[in-house]
Amino acid sequence: MKNKNLTAIVVGAGAGGGIVAKELAAANIQVTLFERGDWPSYDKHYNDELISQRVQDLGSSFGPDGKKNPRVIIHDDGSRTVARHAVNHVAACVGSGTVSYGAMAWRFMPEDFQMKSTYGAVEGSTLDDWPITYEDLEPYYDKAEYEIGVAGDMSGNPFAPNRHKPYPMPPFEYSKEGAYLAEVCQKMGLHPFYIPMLRNSVPYNGRGACIRNRFCVGFACPVNAKNGTHNTVIPVAMQTGNCLVKTNSFVYQVHIDGKGHATAVSYYDENNKSQTLEADIIVISASATETARLLLNSKTTEFPDGIGNNTDQVGRNLQGHSYTGAGALFDFDILDLNSGPNGTMAIMDYNHHNKGIIGGGLLANEFFAGPYAFTNNRPPGYPRWGKEHKKFQREGYRRFSQLFGPIQEMPVAGARVTVAEDVKDFWGVPVAAFSGGHHPLDKKHCQFLSAKAEEILRNAGAKETWRYGGGEGGQGGGQHQAGTCRMGNDPATSVTDPFGRIHETDNLYIADGSLMVTNGGFNPVLTIMALAYRTGEHIVKQWT
Repeated sequence: MKNKNLTAIVVGAGAGGGIVAKELAAANIQVTLFERGDWPSYDKHYNDELISQRVQDLGSSFGPDGKKNPRVIIHDDGSRTVARHAVNHVAACVGSGTVSYGAMAWRFMPEDFQMKSTYGAVEGSTLDDWPITYEDLEPYYDKAEYEIGVAGDMSGNPFAPNRHKPYPMPPFEYSKEGAYLAEVCQKMGLHPFYIPMLRNSVPYNGRGACIRNRFCVGFACPVNAKNGTHNTVIPVAMQTGNCLVKTNSFVYQVHIDGKGHATAVSYYDENNKSQTLEADIIVISASATETARLLLNSKTTEFPDGIGNNTDQVGRNLQGHSYTGAGALFDFDILDLNSGPNGTMAIMDYNHHNKGIIGGGLLANEFFAGPYAFTNNRPPGYPRWGKEHKKFQREGYRRFSQLFGPIQEMPVAGARVTVAEDVKDFWGVPVAAFSGGHHPLDKKHCQFLSAKAEEILRNAGAKETWRYGGGEGGQGGGQHQAGTCRMGNDPATSVTDPFGRIHETDNLYIADGSLMVTNGGFNPVLTIMALAYRTGEHIVKQWT
């Protein structure tokens, strides 16, 4: 079907949806971009750590409201807990997580797309190759880095994947801690380099440079120098005149006819009134959790168990990242609190091809923790209340260091998102339920990476070190959720084709982290963006 008056609906204005909306609008397709939250505002949500996206103990600055959006946790013994706080939620606002993220901008390595070919089959895991390679995605990494804006320099990293263009902005300089740890790593024969960031190191694309604000991750940027879809591609889409952004509008059902053709979506508008909108093309970009939930709640005669779920694959293979590493206390001030957000140095020496390890992860010095988060990061056995607690807060903060990183989890079919038919959200829609857990190798891999982190910190002269765990207990997903609607060539083991089109449909696509077969040993946002550019380009070529 090709015509000159195409309409499209994109559900979710985050890393993937914002980019697809821009690609379609630029091709003269009339796009309605749905977002369940509102436009973000730093002035409305200043640096209150307890409502930051990273802590959320008293709520989340950019949503969603946990009371209106409960989740169900299904435990191993079959018992259930209804959680009315943040559980596997990404931000609910225009830009979604790209408003408040730390903005690390990693490309996956070639091996990350060919994990089964590289390491072989893993018992108890659905580890597999992607239907595309790094070379297929590399041009779209370039496009994301330039259109969204990335600062970096990989010249000091011999493990970096091939690239055809330099970064558009120079890297951020090392922080005091980053410079010190980089020198230690070099003496150990490791290969430190500047962390690539979706943040302006210099003025770029009409917006100013980062002011080195101390509190960045979990918060909006006070000077609009952190680059997300809310301040890059979505405004461009709107400027074409072809993109309408509908905020405070929650899409709860996709309608499909008996021929595999998506016809419309139903949603609750800003007045909580149910509405229906038709379109020629529909793209779901609601996050690995919410995309699976939406498909499972959209039952039809053709798809009695939810759209795309005739082979029981929607919601399976939920992944996140098992973060691990080590902490340390020094007998001198290693942190400089006058310049933030501190995370600047990384190594990739332990990301692949480690004996007895499948995949691996990067290690980086961490962003500044707020005082509340710092309370939870102290060494084991230290007091958490009273006079000694306060003393440690005052004296330990500047002398505290972390090397931390995401371990690539082994996907398992039993780690999944389903819907709890008997638990409803504010609008009466069945909520997401989480079940399953980690593959046993996740814990082993975390122990490997945390030991490496502790070794570096000991070589740095720390007076006390301790390892963090990870890779066991609880459900996957979280802020780096992926995998619930994986792409592939075989409908028996995947939900979409290699371009994100749901098998057995002709015009229904996905463009978010749920497509990812594996989640790499890196923050996945740049890969989500690259996939969205590729899917958007494909839709334009197929439909115009």
